[in-house]
Amino acid sequence: MKKIFSLLICLGLLAGCGNNEQEGSPNNNESNEGLEKVKLVLDWTPNTNHTGLYVAQDKGFFEEEGLDVEIIMPGEATAENLVASAQADFGISYQEGVTLARTQDIPLVSIAAIIQHNTSGFASLKEQNITSPKDFEGKTYGGWGSPIEAAVIESLMKKEKASIDKVEILNVGNTDFFTALQQNIDFFWIYYGWTGIEAEMREIPINMVWPTDYSEKLDYYTPVIITNEELISDNPETVRKFIAAVAKGYEFAIKNPEEAANLLIDAVPELDAELVRKSQEWLSAKYQDDAPRWGEQKLEVWKNYADWMFENGLMEKELEAEKAFTNEFLPE
Repeated sequence: MKKIFSLLICLGLLAGCGNNEQEGSPNNNESNEGLEKVKLVLDWTPNTNHTGLYVAQDKGFFEEEGLDVEIIMPGEATAENLVASAQADFGISYQEGVTLARTQDIPLVSIAAIIQHNTSGFASLKEQNITSPKDFEGKTYGGWGSPIEAAVIESLMKKEKASIDKVEILNVGNTDFFTALQQNIDFFWIYYGWTGIEAEMREIPINMVWPTDYSEKLDYYTPVIITNEELISDNPETVRKFIAAVAKGYEFAIKNPEEAANLLIDAVPELDAELVRKSQEWLSAKYQDDAPRWGEQKLEVWKNYADWMFENGLMEKELEAEKAFTNEFLPE
């Protein structure tokens, strides 16, 4: 059985300290203004996946709910680590991470889907003529070293009777797409809403192979907002108020992409302003998409992806999908 994400082993160790609250830890603090202090940890550096959070902060939606929310960056400890160990109340993760955590008895729960459908795929320079998984044969893939990458590539190639044995897979770590292209990498897994838009801005023609075109099981939620079972049990009203404010933030970004982009730029001025605006223009319609409301998650989506992971040897046991997520805290 393949092992994946050694970080989840660390996560399991950290989870044991979840009940040892220290002074200044989340859950029971109040600021001088009488607001409940809450910590939210991102999955990566700020980008348009996070716009609704910064809108909620700037527009006072958190304060309206009685919350003082601190947005922090992940360090050596990931969002999953910090949320599982109650060092942060909420975090940004993805369906894969929550699935793996829960199958290792780490009680993370997804409480909202930030984007309704998977907007990631395999990008390559148009000149490479990679337009389908069969075209991966004879090419070099640059990734971050997770077994799931090979599993996805192999499952897509099997659809076209192609062989992953004819693909060279290199671990390029945190190398970005544009740098990887200069290192003889032929294709790379990207989020189109950020890196694909940047390629458009740079006038670099690319082709995309979308996993969702080949398997509905690969149309999973990424990213998602997570918390842990303890907070849901002990402080459900905190969770409800947090999600109410966040939902207002994303609903604002859906209706007002330009203004929302400017709020993100103001909050994080080191970002490329033009990229943020163009990315936001593309992504705002993807947040809710065809769902009846922002954030809603389906049991079928969780089951489909977990089944795919189990079938491909990426999990040691099957997921109790109905416990991995909840729509309970979303506004009606």
